[in-house]
Amino acid sequence: MGAVKNIGWIDLLRVLACFFVVFAHCCDAFVGQFDTDRQAFLTGVFAGSLMRPSVPLFVMMTGVLLLPLAPGTTLTGFYRKRIGRILSPLVFWSLLLPLLAFLYFVFINPDTQNPLLSVEDYKFSSLLVHLYTFVFNFNFDTVPLWYLYMLIGLYLFMPLLNAWLVQATRQEIKTVLWIWGVSLLLPYIRMFAPLLGYQGNYGNMGIWGVCDWNPYGTFYYFSGFMGYLVLAYYLMKYPLAWSWRKTLLITVPMFIVGYLITSVGYVITQKYFPGNYAYLEIVWYFTGINVFMMTFAVFVIVRKIQIPSLSWLSRLANLCFGIYLCHYIWVFVSYDFFDCSGWPLIVRIICMACTVFAISSFVTLVLCKCKYTARFVK
Repeated sequence: MGAVKNIGWIDLLRVLACFFVVFAHCCDAFVGQFDTDRQAFLTGVFAGSLMRPSVPLFVMMTGVLLLPLAPGTTLTGFYRKRIGRILSPLVFWSLLLPLLAFLYFVFINPDTQNPLLSVEDYKFSSLLVHLYTFVFNFNFDTVPLWYLYMLIGLYLFMPLLNAWLVQATRQEIKTVLWIWGVSLLLPYIRMFAPLLGYQGNYGNMGIWGVCDWNPYGTFYYFSGFMGYLVLAYYLMKYPLAWSWRKTLLITVPMFIVGYLITSVGYVITQKYFPGNYAYLEIVWYFTGINVFMMTFAVFVIVRKIQIPSLSWLSRLANLCFGIYLCHYIWVFVSYDFFDCSGWPLIVRIICMACTVFAISSFVTLVLCKCKYTARFVK
């Protein structure tokens, strides 16, 4: 999430990105009902699709706040400071979240109607497995922590990226961004290739060099979240000299088109590939062209807002890392709390998101007050 800088638009963007994450997770239980409750599914999809810029905005904030690296920053110094800051929260919440989920679903509310859950997920034996397998990956109770694993990877690469960025010309950076832009189309090329007769290699449906013995295809090193770091650096070093009229004429249609591809595309994909989660996630990829279009629009508009540095906004922005880390358990609690059959579904989702964000803010604030727990949320 980067070092703290009290700049109004940066604080606003961090808070928006964090709320987007919370809101998106509050939609998941509704999306997960699919054909069982079609109205719930559609409400969750169209509401949740609006929130897809969440993680890309966080990555762009990392680029804004950390690139270029401060003069004199060494490779080992950067790794020690940045990755060291991530490891403690990763271990702490990887242990605490499964424990909290176990206590809630076994002792407090074992009769939850959440469609994402199974009784089998909350046996004591499952809990024990979750408490050590985080060394390999996140689990269902710790879904948001996937971001920390990915962020560590970005941190490992940033000093190398920085060395190139500080000496690269504007045109060279633009060239790299264009190549990265092509990589944003890869999920759809891979998705539609079989419709054009592509049968893969020995059962592996990867494209452009990807196969069972090689996961590193043509665009592997130019794809992924790295592009958002470069884009953020470029937009900060070479700000867009657009009027408000031009800004809105470009970004608003861009956001709308990206949103329609994201939301309608998810519904269409679910219709033709029911139960195929791998295909369903394609239109929701954070590194897909449609989500990029939404992310770019939000970033450019917020960047252009002349918002002063507000103390309350800065304080809230400083809590966002902790909110992100601890909010997931409250998503399940709020789903049960707002299980009100007479309420419109979108009202339930909004109430859930606002409640989860408020509770997570309070929890983070309390943890920040204690020197022994502050390291796990800051």
